[in-house]
Amino acid sequence: MIFGLVAPASSLSLYSIPVVWFTALYPNLLKFRLIDRSIGYNNVQPRSNVAHATEHQNIPPQVAAKIQRMEGAHLNGNEAFPLWTSAIIVANIANLDHGFINTVALAYIATRILFNQVYINHESSSASWIRTAIFFVSVSMPMTLLVKGANKIASQ
Repeated sequence: MIFGLVAPASSLSLYSIPVVWFTALYPNLLKFRLIDRSIGYNNVQPRSNVAHATEHQNIPPQVAAKIQRMEGAHLNGNEAFPLWTSAIIVANIANLDHGFINTVALAYIATRILFNQVYINHESSSASWIRTAIFFVSVSMPMTLLVKGANKIASQ
């Protein structure tokens, strides 16, 4: 049961699409809150907030760097979202094993959340490489669905 709706097991992976979209959005919400509490959020020119925050004298460099990382996590999620959406749609059209698709969807959501947490909170070069490794693990999941789906469609 998701959001009070019963969905057949075959379509559960489709619900990952809005969840993955939210994993791209929440770093932006955290960034908004941090900027708003620090110097006030400019909703007239919202895309100027990161630059303004990083140049502002009253924001410590560590906080400014965290704001930039939140922005980076948000942008990365936006960049990854179309790949995930197309992979889920192709996997379902190809009628891949629904248990497999659902498992991959849960794993992908988990890696996106982990990626965001590491990205937002890392402050060292070694942690940045952990973030990079998590990114490549996460990208392998939609690529796997796309290739398996394409192979199955091509063989029909």
